[in-house]
Amino acid sequence: MKKALITLLLLPVFTLAQTLEELDFIAPFNDGVAAIKKDNSWGFINDKGAILINFRDDLVLTETDYGHYPEFNNDRCLISEKKESILYFGYIDKTGEKVIETKFLNASNFNKNKTIALQLIKKELGENDVLGKNVVNYRYYEVIIDTNGMIKNYLNPKGVNVVLDEKFLKKPPKITSKLISDDLFATLNENNKWVIKSIK
Repeated sequence: MKKALITLLLLPVFTLAQTLEELDFIAPFNDGVAAIKKDNSWGFINDKGAILINFRDDLVLTETDYGHYPEFNNDRCLISEKKESILYFGYIDKTGEKVIETKFLNASNFNKNKTIALQLIKKELGENDVLGKNVVNYRYYEVIIDTNGMIKNYLNPKGVNVVLDEKFLKKPPKITSKLISDDLFATLNENNKWVIKSIK
């Protein structure tokens, strides 16, 4: 009876141990987690080796010195989702829940609780009587967002016209701005020259 009781008490301890096998890639730890790849899907483990986020196919890969893999920064990881053949970007937290909607035409990893994303704005210009459809214009703006997805600043107030069709938008538009210090961003202007902006 004593042996059976000891076995029952130890059983939960042994079943908590987890061995992950047949992995294709293991990334270095960043922000307390490491990306792991199996087949064409990625997940995340914590520093105990337990799966924190199960394997999925919507995580966006980041190019690093150690390879291409998804990563967390400021408790946020980039994800992508196709809607009507157009790729949109958003973010999940370490529970795997979407915390910033997939609504940006492109986005980058967080750095010091802020990042740059391409916000899409739709403007109705009128109605085409012949086709019976509304005439719309799409523009995207490079914006700074916080970890809640709130827009803090516009880096290119004029925006850029875009045709929201997979024939014209085969890949995400490039982000031309970059963070160069805690409060300084550099943005390319229409003359392909850099403009430095101070943002508090």
